[in-house]
Amino acid sequence: MTNYHYGLFAIIFVTSAILVPFSLASVVSTGNFNKDFFISWAPNHVNTSADGTTRTLTLDHESGASFDSNSMFLFGQIDMQIKLIQGYSAGTVVAYYLASNSPNRDEIDLEFLGNVTGQPYMLQTNIYSDGFGNREERISLWFDPLADFHTYSILWNVYQIVIMVDWVPIRVYRNHANKGVGFPRSQPMSLKTSLWNGEDWATRGGKDKIDWSKAPFAASFRNYKIDACIWGGNPRFCKAISSTNWWNKERFNTLNLNQRRFYKWVRKYHLIYDYCQDNKRFQGNLPKECSLPKY
Repeated sequence: MTNYHYGLFAIIFVTSAILVPFSLASVVSTGNFNKDFFISWAPNHVNTSADGTTRTLTLDHESGASFDSNSMFLFGQIDMQIKLIQGYSAGTVVAYYLASNSPNRDEIDLEFLGNVTGQPYMLQTNIYSDGFGNREERISLWFDPLADFHTYSILWNVYQIVIMVDWVPIRVYRNHANKGVGFPRSQPMSLKTSLWNGEDWATRGGKDKIDWSKAPFAASFRNYKIDACIWGGNPRFCKAISSTNWWNKERFNTLNLNQRRFYKWVRKYHLIYDYCQDNKRFQGNLPKECSLPKY
């Protein structure tokens, strides 16, 4: 790590209180996976600590696994600490995302794409609105995500979606619905995590496959915080600006100056792919949001 990196993250440490708001009124998580989530796929591939605070998903040749939140949410902030698969992980996908249950789904995706030993993980993000996605971005991470747990966050409000890694904004998707751009704003979503076989596409476009001799593959989750509006059937309540719905206050309608600096740093040094730069894919007709401001 360069001196520039050390200086940058010294600033992050000092200013983390500015970047991440603190609220007690709307915290809806207990910190116990057994109480806040249900296992939605392959219970025999899910291991939870005795106190319920850490959960591990495993993947082998028989199955992957997943778990989902009991509640659904419309706006808020979600934090989760994740430790990714050790060693050879090519072809595997660890997913952490918000998704609605409708056919024309809304979704905010983080997908960790495994790699061969010695090569870095990639983090792919995507935004779906009314069933339409194709908004992929990929970044490399500036640390070893196998060595320890790191915090991955989604801030979702009426103004924007901000995806953060250890409080550093890595993706911003603004609400430009008034300009005809899709934005998740009315469908409640649940929090989902999964570990699955993505070898057809995940690593070098499917060139590197899963080595089942190295199974089982395991990814662990802990220290989550769900600070969000629980869906009760009335979107007006979740869209309101209040002390409980702190995320909808005007101060969170865009990145602050420190966040913009960190975001530009990620874009400059760690961006691998941005759909808004892929003229060939869209035949010169980039999606409308690509020409609109991010903050």
